Amino acid sequence: MRVNFFTKLLSVSTAAIAIMLAFQLFTFSSEPEPIRTEESNLSDYAIYSLDIPSKMTFAEELIPIERYDVMESFDRELLVNTYWQSQTVLFIKRANRYFPVIEPILKENGVPEDFKYLALIESSLMPRAQSPAGAVGFWQFLKATGKEYGLEINGEVDERYHIEKATEAACRYLKKMYDHYGSWTLSAAAYNAGRTGINRQLSRQKVDNYFDLLLNEETGRYVYRILAIKEILSQPDFYGFHVKKDDLYQPLHTINIEINDKISSFPDFAIEHNITYKELKDLNPWLRDTYLSNSSKKTYSIKLPTSATIKKEALPQDSTKVNS
Repeated sequence: MRVNFFTKLLSVSTAAIAIMLAFQLFTFSSEPEPIRTEESNLSDYAIYSLDIPSKMTFAEELIPIERYDVMESFDRELLVNTYWQSQTVLFIKRANRYFPVIEPILKENGVPEDFKYLALIESSLMPRAQSPAGAVGFWQFLKATGKEYGLEINGEVDERYHIEKATEAACRYLKKMYDHYGSWTLSAAAYNAGRTGINRQLSRQKVDNYFDLLLNEETGRYVYRILAIKEILSQPDFYGFHVKKDDLYQPLHTINIEINDKISSFPDFAIEHNITYKELKDLNPWLRDTYLSNSSKKTYSIKLPTSATIKKEALPQDSTKVNS
């Protein structure tokens, strides 16, 4: 009885497998082989090399783009930033918010507008940007350099994160470099490598401009990165970046409250003004703690969203001044 049962089961299983195999063979053989042509290998997405502009300037200084080494160095950065699409789209979006803040400060201080692209490649226009070396903010100041150029830096306040004050400090630095070199291009290189480093290489190599210098990888690419970003952001549509106006990050509309006394709790301060602690810190990343002791009675200007409720009675008497 048991032998007959397994024998029958094996026969049925074998028949079922044979039917399945036959079905699969029929299915496979019934599908026509794809016809491969040259056209079928083409894709809607294509990678192109990029034309190099015949004339380029940085801060009104002519770039010797006709030189093969200059052209190839620029070509590298143009390709990298054109085909690193996600990053460059973010650059375009953020620039719409922050360039209107940076541009007038550069102009007021006699620094060419092209240096806004230096801030972009330094920090990607991220307010809380921080490098492994400890450089922070839009302009990536190191602590010692920030203090040297007039920024307050301590456990409660770090003005390297203050876009307006850091931009003014960067202007002081760049103008000092320009007074030394007589070249905005070398001034930009010195912003990356430091004046001592650039001076050493100029002396060692017996040349007097950036494009003749053999430099380390970072500084050697630095000005070309600025040039590439300037080129792309000056005509994004030409390089394939179609960012709708509504998709750009819009400038932040704020009101300022001037404080000349301590604030014992920023979370409470935010609640009193009908905003969140996060909103307060997003607009004022230079406030580094949850309170401000302000023992020196210094006047600070704190940004609040226009939706905030200004309650002067919630603050020490005569300690606030509201500016739109």
